[in-house]
Amino acid sequence: MADTDDDTERAGAVPADATLRWRIGEVAVTRVAELVTLAPREMLLPDVTDQHLADNADWLGPYFSDGHIQLSFHTFVVVSQGVTIVVDTCLGDDPIRVMAGDPTFPDRLAAEIDGGLDAVDLVLCTHLHFDHVGWNTRVVDGVRVPTFPRARYLFGRRDVEHLATDDSHDVASDDVVPLIDAGLVDQIGSDHPLTDEVRTVPTPGHTPGHISVLIESGGGTAMITGDAVHSPIQFRHPEIAATTFDWDSAMSTATRRRIIDDHTDTDTVILGTHFAAPTAGRLRRHDDHVRFVPL
Repeated sequence: MADTDDDTERAGAVPADATLRWRIGEVAVTRVAELVTLAPREMLLPDVTDQHLADNADWLGPYFSDGHIQLSFHTFVVVSQGVTIVVDTCLGDDPIRVMAGDPTFPDRLAAEIDGGLDAVDLVLCTHLHFDHVGWNTRVVDGVRVPTFPRARYLFGRRDVEHLATDDSHDVASDDVVPLIDAGLVDQIGSDHPLTDEVRTVPTPGHTPGHISVLIESGGGTAMITGDAVHSPIQFRHPEIAATTFDWDSAMSTATRRRIIDDHTDTDTVILGTHFAAPTAGRLRRHDDHVRFVPL
């Protein structure tokens, strides 16, 4: 089972940019937000209609505002069996990208890690889009260096191969290839153990080699979604896809249906990589459909 900190407020009352903590069995998980913003649904999930929002208004409150998606860019820090893992590194410090990151984020992240950024053992990117690799590196004294100096960086092999022919997010030159060239990267398969309690699982569609993270410890289970899901409304309507950004929206829809089939009415804690606070919840069948019920 997952436990929240005592000071975590009830669902819907948690500040959007709050640092949140959970325990999944013996595994500690911390969410550190870089940026929370309102995104036009037409940009990210163009098939969301006013009727969708009206029909689900009683439970979608923390995730939509005035028809816009409340979109969070955050990192999960996972500590398992003495291994500190950073899952996705958010937006970064490159000012020419689609969205500028928060330059204070590395320091804020370091403050949430025992031993700071030097203590990070593994950096896992669920996929190689700009908002998931941005702080893989940073500029220090005019030189771009790894943000996590002791870490091994884990990239999905299939997505590295795809990036060679399609770098529409302009990430290769700063945040991927220099790390590969420096020998800091392990290219992994889609089902790869990080510890005895944490492993990647294949969730393709958003990108060819997209992976999510499965935590199984002490009778507790959790899944970090990556961009297999962008908003909880996609559990109610898995056919709604991020068509602007998906590599294959039919495949991403099939992936969401599989997640729903595997985890509805179980104890699995779903940790949404772009879900605003309270971020964590479980899938529960409600009448003829599935809802995301926050912890």
